[in-house]
Amino acid sequence: MTLRQGQDDRAVRQFTVAPDDDGIRLDRWFKRHLPQVGFATVSRWARTGQVRVDGARVKPEDRLVAGQVLRVPPGGEQVDRPVRTRRPLSETDIEQARAMVLRETPSAIVLNKPPGLATQGGSGTHRHVDGLLDAFVEGDAPRPRLVHRLDKDTSGVLLIARTPGSAAAYSKRFAGRSAKKVYWALVVGVPEVREGTIDAPLAKQPGTGGEKMHVDHEGGQPAKTRYRVVDKAGTRAAWVELEPLTGRTHQLRVHLAAMGHPIVGDGKYGGQDAFLTGSISRKMHLHARRLVIGEPGGGILDVTAELPEHFAASLEQLGFSESQSDAAPLREVEVPKSREEKKQAARAHAKQFRKARKGERRGRRSAATAKPKPKGTPKGPGKGRR
Repeated sequence: MTLRQGQDDRAVRQFTVAPDDDGIRLDRWFKRHLPQVGFATVSRWARTGQVRVDGARVKPEDRLVAGQVLRVPPGGEQVDRPVRTRRPLSETDIEQARAMVLRETPSAIVLNKPPGLATQGGSGTHRHVDGLLDAFVEGDAPRPRLVHRLDKDTSGVLLIARTPGSAAAYSKRFAGRSAKKVYWALVVGVPEVREGTIDAPLAKQPGTGGEKMHVDHEGGQPAKTRYRVVDKAGTRAAWVELEPLTGRTHQLRVHLAAMGHPIVGDGKYGGQDAFLTGSISRKMHLHARRLVIGEPGGGILDVTAELPEHFAASLEQLGFSESQSDAAPLREVEVPKSREEKKQAARAHAKQFRKARKGERRGRRSAATAKPKPKGTPKGPGKGRR
């Protein structure tokens, strides 16, 4: 977003649509950049022609194109609308946030979330990843945004979008199942079938306040998990590689418990059976090992997170070596097409369609102009004559 005129809200303002906002709806643009202006005001401005794009009238649902100039009239602020203030962070907070960083790109910040740190705040939860994201804000840059979640006791790769536009792009990848996530888990016992897909619908368990899920074949939402046993320690435990094909709450934990092999340390779904005797940690052994996802600007972002200390120690005690699995992709990840590539493909398809229709029309015209010979017409010399 580029401001062309002074920021005095008593004057007409002009903004140049940034590449990050290419394709966004007008009303969403206001929510993203001028949140103090409500939807009703945007609709009224559009209806009366006060808000314009490149000098033309526009509707709230119209989509903007990078480089267009948006004219915004003065005023429109909702006085009673709360404005988010940035929470001051301590040096310790900033150090913790920076220590989690695995990789930074123009579109994303990839973290290795430690176990025990919640992704977002909630009832009684005051320390979380979302609360540390101000550590990555510089100047007037937008605040980074969460685009997916990890349970509090699950460690590993967590993707943070740098801008609202990249957040929307990554969210589409996750929602469309084009992103690939690989998890590592230690489970109690050894699955009889060493590789397969768990297909078990999930629903909130009644009476738990929505904090616990269970398998519900009647009213549950579809949930699928692909798994592979990497190695086993006798019949005591197994190291399992997991790929969620859907994104339900606590999906991996519920699916493994439903198989009769709860994740080590997951007392919520495995009860006392989820804990191994001896020196194996009682912390949960579930780690988001790898994320492979298409970048908004093209290309693939492929990130792997190191194991937390307790998980690595348990692998060693059980006789496993990390080199036995590199969390290799269980399926290929498609490189998403850019907006320009999609436009070119659409134009090529439209051209082919018009060409085919033109051929059809020519064929129909040729058939219409070809007059059939009347019955009784001689078919050749001497035929039909007496």
